[in-house]
Amino acid sequence: MRVVGVKEFGGPEALGVFELPDPVPGPGQVLVDVAAAAVNPTDTYIRAGARAEAMRGAPLPHVPGMDVAGTVAALGDGTAGSGLSVGDRVMGIVVPYGSHGGYSSRIVLPAGSVAPAPAGTEHVEAATLPMNGLTARLALDTLALPAGAALAVTGAAGAFGGYVVQLARADGLRVVADASEADEELVRSLGADIVVRRGDDVADRIRRAVPEGVAGLADGSVQGDLVLPALADGGRIATVRGYAGPEDGGGRGVTWHPVMVRDYAENRTALDRLREQVERGGLTLRVADVFPAERAAEAHRRLEAGGTRGRLVLTF
Repeated sequence: MRVVGVKEFGGPEALGVFELPDPVPGPGQVLVDVAAAAVNPTDTYIRAGARAEAMRGAPLPHVPGMDVAGTVAALGDGTAGSGLSVGDRVMGIVVPYGSHGGYSSRIVLPAGSVAPAPAGTEHVEAATLPMNGLTARLALDTLALPAGAALAVTGAAGAFGGYVVQLARADGLRVVADASEADEELVRSLGADIVVRRGDDVADRIRRAVPEGVAGLADGSVQGDLVLPALADGGRIATVRGYAGPEDGGGRGVTWHPVMVRDYAENRTALDRLREQVERGGLTLRVADVFPAERAAEAHRRLEAGGTRGRLVLTF
């Protein structure tokens, strides 16, 4: 099989194409012929070596990628209850480690990490859903706000933030989302009730829109402590990239809740629910551009330049 990864950490130019032995599914596993793999910011961290210590001793090349879509090639023992069959169009979430990553023409995944692709979608579209969709679902489940509560979303035009906006509306929450002037129409189209201008003072803008403060906030733009003033006393903040906030909660009982998608990586029920929501029109799959796998370096440069709306996708 072909993989795209790195044997030496560095910039986008460090990415190369390598041949590895085809994987074989073991008990409870599914072999997927990958047609498309989404490119996410976390992939650039693996490429650059930010997670080298965590993967010390793991086989080279180190292969990024957390989202795949393709077809089922084989099923391991004990997968009869998965509802999957050889030839099914599927999507899956990958927890990369060493040479196991989504930038692969074939990959073995736990059956719980794989679900049918949404009907009517192309592989490149389906590949944009698992990681960011599950992270958004986990963030909302962690915040556990009651219907009607106010939720703020930073980075609402991004993949994670956009899914949070749409899933929160489906959960019956009142959504206040940030956007640049150029992205305001997009964020409104995703279902935000109130859109405020993004920036370092976004908390003040949110507080003006919701004077009592919001009950929860999903910090997709990783602004950390800057968002504290937006929260009501006792509010809850879901963060990505492990940020845990100040211990005293800003002196107002605000609690921080880092979300790690690996906690939902085998939650097939949640992944299949996302599929259903796409099929009902409640979730929007956004593809910014498509690159053959051999041009992964170009996709990484494009992502790191900023301003991408939707996901860049590699094809195999």
